[in-house]
Amino acid sequence: MSSILITNIKKLVSTEENPPKWKAGKDMSKLPSLENSFLYIINDKIAEYGTMSNIRAEFQQASKIIDASGKMVFPAFCDSHTHLLYPASREIEYVDKIKGLTYEEIAKRGGGILNTAQKMKQTTVAELVDSALERLDEIKKFGTGAVEIKSGYGLDTEEELKMLYAIRKLKEQSPLTIKATFLGAHSIPAEYRGKQEKYVDIVVNEMIPLVAGEGLADYVDVFCDKGFFTVEDTDRILAAGVNHGLIPKIHANELDYSGGIQVGVKHNALSVDHLEYTGDSEIEALLGSGTMPTILPGAAFFLNMPYAPARKMIDAGLPVAMASDFNPGSSPSGNMQLILSMASVLYKLTPEEAINACTINTAYAMGLEKELGTISKGKKANVFITKEIPTVEYLPYYYGANKIESIILNGQIA
Repeated sequence: MSSILITNIKKLVSTEENPPKWKAGKDMSKLPSLENSFLYIINDKIAEYGTMSNIRAEFQQASKIIDASGKMVFPAFCDSHTHLLYPASREIEYVDKIKGLTYEEIAKRGGGILNTAQKMKQTTVAELVDSALERLDEIKKFGTGAVEIKSGYGLDTEEELKMLYAIRKLKEQSPLTIKATFLGAHSIPAEYRGKQEKYVDIVVNEMIPLVAGEGLADYVDVFCDKGFFTVEDTDRILAAGVNHGLIPKIHANELDYSGGIQVGVKHNALSVDHLEYTGDSEIEALLGSGTMPTILPGAAFFLNMPYAPARKMIDAGLPVAMASDFNPGSSPSGNMQLILSMASVLYKLTPEEAINACTINTAYAMGLEKELGTISKGKKANVFITKEIPTVEYLPYYYGANKIESIILNGQIA
């Protein structure tokens, strides 16, 4: 049995005796914490926590004792939407964006997702794994302990399976908790432009049965938006995924009011993501559902797009999650500390709301709310220890610098 005792914690953040599945509406501003506290970890689980005045003598026999005087301990971030498995960067398109080309214009001329899909054909599983492990190590240092990774840069059966095989290897080799999402419907391949229903046929009849049959994915995703897949396409793909045991999670309403939010809710999607175009009818559809609205600040910032109405959504009583969308074309960063800052600066979330959006709510958006997202007994010991910081508010306030000293994943210092 291995054990870690963290003592003299200035503040232990997000302590929940009976953790909810998510935080919604006014509850998003609630962030229970303990000052001058300890955290006791046995093997890979949180065993006990409390104030230093209540620490038990036997805890002092822990395999490792860490003095966190002046420092804070948080649950590790959960990043519920990424495309961090990719063959190459796309900084040339970044220059095109600076010159004024839109996301859709770049995509129409063979750039964007199709550019990456072409390079994917020239990349081996081993190369994909090696580069992704470097990115996983990078985001871990910024406090991410769990991450969702999508396929979607293959756009044919062989290449999509290759990506999912690579994600399986990442699960085996990385200390991060990883969920895999099948996103064969990420873009319409050039040869199927004007007849995209035939590509949808391949996704539904060929890809999904193979992916599900080999247990390669937890979720099925669709880019349901203007210029990509229609509501009808999405309806078919999600229904097929559900029939094969895959849980829906979709891209929706990034480029226009696409109907994606409503079709996601119809299929009990775990999350609908992006949401730049969200109005009263979309909020109404989400209220009372089990679907987590997930905003991706990095993409809206990088593409200079409208910001999703996060404040309006929370004020209406919804939960909101914030994820990185880490990808080579529209959000080339997986730094969740930066996302935390963007949540406050760009979307007007209080620091408490932003922390809940990046921990417990993103844990729910990954199906991991019973394991991660709060400091609770019995949950997996995925936590980070900050450097000496004055307040909780300092974490999103002091943007651009890494405020984390160390991270513990699965009960081990990572």
